[in-house]
Amino acid sequence: MSEPSILVERIAVPHDPPGRFVVKIVLNRPQARNALTRPMLQEGRKAMDAAARDKSVRAIILTGAGEDERAAFCAGADLRASVAEDPDMFDNLELYLDDYHAFVKSIWYAPKPVIAAVDGGAVGFGCDVALACDLRLVSARGYFQEAFTKIGLMPDGGGTGTLVRLVGLGVATELIYLASKVDAERAKSLGLATRVHPPGELAKEALALAMQLADGPPIALEEAKKSLHASLGITIDDVLAREREGQLRCLRTSDCLEGVMSWAQKRAPQFQGK
Repeated sequence: MSEPSILVERIAVPHDPPGRFVVKIVLNRPQARNALTRPMLQEGRKAMDAAARDKSVRAIILTGAGEDERAAFCAGADLRASVAEDPDMFDNLELYLDDYHAFVKSIWYAPKPVIAAVDGGAVGFGCDVALACDLRLVSARGYFQEAFTKIGLMPDGGGTGTLVRLVGLGVATELIYLASKVDAERAKSLGLATRVHPPGELAKEALALAMQLADGPPIALEEAKKSLHASLGITIDDVLAREREGQLRCLRTSDCLEGVMSWAQKRAPQFQGK
């Protein structure tokens, strides 16, 4: 039997009063750098929603499985596996986007702190997932990359909104247009990374931060999160709706097909604007 693609661990807070927990949600496809499939998204959303509803849970850690050369937060959408599982995927793009967006919304609207522990790459939709979290702890080998334009696509997990608010329009434009890879130190200087730790210490430090938050006042943190999001002047729903429209257009272009084929064949794409 194969391992589940989402792992959930409840960790008791070792301080008084008892009965409080941190939940750790692990994207568990290390052989594919934790790239996302539709069933994985659905299970991830269920796990996030369950943790959000559980009043004994005071903080959530989201991370990816894998160590050393297989370390990764999330490599984005697994198009190859999705097409293999569902040959009619491109006839059902709206349904797929609904599942991707539901996962991001479950993170954004969770009424408690969500920490992304990023070891290795947070790429494409995986980058947008990390940006939807409240805090991002990154290992020294961690990095962020809005890699969509490499295959003729645009960000579709809220990144055109969250990235602009975090780093400003100019830098966000560079990172999205050029699909630039942002290493841990630059991510920290830009404000993408909250803290940077050695790879072997990331999990421990993420748990320590989650425990610190779990000792905090849950109602105050919930209301602070709502207010911080409101101060952006946008809603994640508006951003995702705009991205949905644009991404569906991109997905139906010859440029997207060329981008995916060139990626699979390990060659430079030849985009024609069609």
